[in-house]
Parts: sequence; structure tokens; C-alpha cells
Amino acid sequence: QVQLAESGGGLVQPGGSLRLSCAASAIIFSTNAMGWYRQAPGKQREAVAIISSGGSTTYADSVKGRFTISRDNAKNTVYLQMDSLKAEDTGVYYCTSRRSSFFPINWGQGTQVTVSS
Repeated sequence: QVQLAESGGGLVQPGGSLRLSCAASAIIFSTNAMGWYRQAPGKQREAVAIISSGGSTTYADSVKGRFTISRDNAKNTVYLQMDSLKAEDTGVYYCTSRRSSFFPINWGQGTQVTVSS
């Protein structure tokens, strides 16, 4: 069974930084696209950043230039570096893995990020 364990969330002031980590198990990590989604209170879950098995990245327009997704295949871990955080970045951040479009997305349990002064 796929397990995705997020860590690194917390409370940060506007303009601050956080780094989220997600350790994956029970998958061939290097062959999976990995991603981060978030859900703000009262809003739908949205994709924040995706990194393909080959290292190509895509970002939501709202985080371009502020967030960076990366992966370490040797550690089966994906990261989300979040800089210049804004109040609207507040939400639960979920790690995802996906083998291909023919397979369902696997979800972690989520980690809370709160940006507030």
C-alpha cells in the first residue's frame, strides 16, 4: 500500500518561508510523478506544483516564482520550498504520487500551513 508522509507544515508570518517534505514508500519512486496540492478553508483542492519522473515541473500561476518543487530519488522524497508566503497560501497541503494518467492519484494525509501575523 502506497504511503506518503508529509512533514514541515506550521505557522509562519507573511513573507516567511517553509519547506515541506514528503517521504514515499511502497512505490517505485523514480517512475512516479509527484505533486503537492492544497485545500484552503471553504475552497476546492487545487494543484500547486507537479514534478514528473523526468524532473519537469509545473506550477499554479499563484505560486510561480515563490514555490519550488524538487525530488530526491535516492531518498524517495519530494520537497516543496515555499518562499514569500502570503495569507492566501494558508491551507492543508497534500503530497501526491501518480504512476501515470492510467492510474489513480495517491494522497498523503496532509499537513497544515498557516500564514498569519
